[in-house]
Amino acid sequence: MSTSRHDHAASIENATIEDLGGGLYAYVQPDGGWMINNTGFLVGRDGVTVVDSCSTERRTRAFRAKLAAITPAPVRVLVNTHSHPDHTAGNGLFGEAAIVAHEQTRAELLVKVPPLDSIWEPIDAGSVPPAPPFLTYTSGLTLWIDDLRCEVKHVGMPAHTTNDSILWVPDRSVLYSGDLLFNGGTPFLVSGSVTGAIRVLTEQIAPLGATTIVPGHGPVCGPEVIAGVLGYLRFVLSTAERARAAGLTPLEAARETDLADFAEWTDPERIVGNLHRAYADLGGGPVDVLAALGDMVTYNGGRPLTCLA
Repeated sequence: MSTSRHDHAASIENATIEDLGGGLYAYVQPDGGWMINNTGFLVGRDGVTVVDSCSTERRTRAFRAKLAAITPAPVRVLVNTHSHPDHTAGNGLFGEAAIVAHEQTRAELLVKVPPLDSIWEPIDAGSVPPAPPFLTYTSGLTLWIDDLRCEVKHVGMPAHTTNDSILWVPDRSVLYSGDLLFNGGTPFLVSGSVTGAIRVLTEQIAPLGATTIVPGHGPVCGPEVIAGVLGYLRFVLSTAERARAAGLTPLEAARETDLADFAEWTDPERIVGNLHRAYADLGGGPVDVLAALGDMVTYNGGRPLTCLA
């Protein structure tokens, strides 16, 4: 059976700019499903810092148009929070900017990915030149928006991916979390670590005390989102522990799992991929990513996964 939850077509026209105050903004794209991410931007007197691009040419151009309606200032810096294409595919439309990210983000973007047309519904990616980050760091850096200090930090371990970074604005208590946090959508950790994500959220993200969070997907929110994501991650890990002990494959375990309240989140089929990753975290060896993605399609009744990008 099909398992995705999408209440409406994710029209580009539904994307909104949210003013967080003091020159800080979020660009929120409903419904936050596959390849429909959030971005952000910070406006100073002489220029703009952008946090992530979008998944397609038309979505990135729409973002740029709404940004230009807020300020005529040039985009001087683009920070990528991680390497996934929904946050980086549009980088090439920011040719005037310094593209900044963790060194592993650049390395991941230079790896040739095999075609995945059978996994997701087809999208119109458009035409955007590849543009990996060309200014990289190992642990983090400080950006200044006029006199406002903004801290870009690599989390130091696999979590959502191997190369997640956050942008934290301590004086405003605003966090741009990338995909370390989803609001109303199912997290996806095949290329990261379930146990690592739990550690990052409990040891690094929660202690920041952010009052406003721009998640990678879903509405702008407060710190309450952290507990929800942690609840899901611990649910995945405990499910994996029981299922491995019972000799079940990740797909078999997913089919026997009652997602309960998490079933209402978008893209619940991600439970399959997340169980593949949790098995690896628990000592089951490396993840065969293509097999995990294929199992997600099988769980979805053999149909490609819903992608409205």
